[in-house]
Amino acid sequence: MRLICVGDNVVDCYLDQGLYYPGGNAVNVAVNCRRNGAEAVEYMGVFGDDPEADHIKWALDQEGVSWARSRKTYAASGHPAVSLNPDGDRVFVGGPKDTAQHIFRIRLTPVDLAHIGTFDLCHTSCYSGIEPELQALAKATSVSFDFSTRREPEYIEAVAPYVRMAFFSGSELTDVEIGSIIGRCHGLGTEIVGITLGSKGALFSRRGERFTQGIKPVEKMVDTMGAGDSFIAGFLTKFMSGAAMAESLDYAAGRAAQTCGFHGGFGYPRPFEKT
Repeated sequence: MRLICVGDNVVDCYLDQGLYYPGGNAVNVAVNCRRNGAEAVEYMGVFGDDPEADHIKWALDQEGVSWARSRKTYAASGHPAVSLNPDGDRVFVGGPKDTAQHIFRIRLTPVDLAHIGTFDLCHTSCYSGIEPELQALAKATSVSFDFSTRREPEYIEAVAPYVRMAFFSGSELTDVEIGSIIGRCHGLGTEIVGITLGSKGALFSRRGERFTQGIKPVEKMVDTMGAGDSFIAGFLTKFMSGAAMAESLDYAAGRAAQTCGFHGGFGYPRPFEKT
């Protein structure tokens, strides 16, 4: 499977540790797909011009994920602050809103789209400011999109027509709400709709056929940061390599459980100065 991720790169700043970790949905999915054995993985996004951006690029190099087609701008990297609950659940507690992730979005050129078209799949998300590019992106290759908690009907209607696979976070959703999201996405042309449900596992639908997946046991819960991204990456890697839905979901749950055993989306901590 050949995958390109277009979107967001940030550093997650753990206030209790004085450390930051590379992250962002697109970066996390890219790294985890590569770790899962994807043949080729690239990341394309907008980097700031600070040491944090350099660290993200260095970490991508260590993982064999090319970022050569990314942009660089004179702005700070996104650096959301993170606090951990005693049970390892991560909570975002704010961060500046004037970073590269907030004031710039990537624009795809014909050359970019031709390159993207050489991949089996492009993954992106609601954090990437990519919505104006989705129509062109969907013409180039299949699109996977993480909606996270963006479940407003008007947002789904603007995005889902261009998406082959849609992922949502919805641990608090009722069965009626889940059914409504799935039905709306399928009605707009989305083939696969997945909703992660926290401790209740996940519910997926492929063209109306539903699949449930329970969570996998975690030997020692350390940090839930990036677990959802690991789930997406596990599913994409298996499914796009030809595995059935049930096998792909089982593998995804195992990968998410492993991610809960260490800090950060995929490791590589570095100290930051508290202000």
